[in-house]
Amino acid sequence: MKTGAIVYITGVDDQDSFDVDEAVRKLTIKANRVEIVLSGSSHFDIMDAWWFLTTKGMQEIICLIAMVKDQSEVILTGRELRLCG
Repeated sequence: MKTGAIVYITGVDDQDSFDVDEAVRKLTIKANRVEIVLSGSSHFDIMDAWWFLTTKGMQEIICLIAMVKDQSEVILTGRELRLCG
């Protein structure tokens, strides 16, 4: 079964100076595909990420809540939602 993960990140003040992709790669999330959603983004939200992962063949999709610490690293909060459809 293919697993997808959505990482919903809060606390990004300056999206231009912080490399979110690199920070999420350091988390080593166990999933076939990972999508990133920022809390302040209005053009790509959790529903869009869920739809994208569904179209890529993911049967199980989880949503991990994360936050930015000191504008330098992303840490998972331990809160996790299982999305299905």
